[in-house]
Formats: sequence, structure tokens, C-alpha cells
Amino acid sequence: MRIAVFGSGGVGGYFGGRLALAGNDVTFIARGGHLRALRSTGLRVDSINGDFTVSPVRATDDPAQLNNVDVIILGVKAWQIGERPTAWVP
Repeated sequence: MRIAVFGSGGVGGYFGGRLALAGNDVTFIARGGHLRALRSTGLRVDSINGDFTVSPVRATDDPAQLNNVDVIILGVKAWQIGERPTAWVP
């Protein structure tokens, strides 16, 4: 399965990392120092369910580089996305 993870911190990093370990094709969308760290040292997760590292990691700051994906995980804080449209119904 092809998966894009926007926000590779605690939530996105954990679930994206677990999915990558399970054999899925995961690309992390990050920026700045976080992107550089992912590219140079991979993804390290310390968890009560067992620490793990994913390396190498596919990471980019340009979502346009992704081809078709099956799943998008948004692991970002609410203030990092715009307001929901008024026509949106939960």
C-alpha cells in the first residue's frame, strides 16, 4: 500500500513508521530540520510498545512529488490546517 504521512512527529511518525515496518511504501512529508534529520538518520521511535528505527526513510517537502497514494495520514496539529469549510458536515 502507498501511504503519505503529513506531519512526521509523534503521531505521524509512530503510525507511519509502524506501517513502513510492516512493508508498506510510506513517504513522509516534512520540512526544515525535521526533513534533514529524516533523510540523514532515518526515523527513530521510542515507544512503550518497543523502540524501532526505519532507515532509510522516503521523505520530501514537496507533496507534488508523490504519485498516486492509497492512504493519506494527517498527523498535524489542528492549527496547522485551515478552517473547515462551512458546508463540511462531520
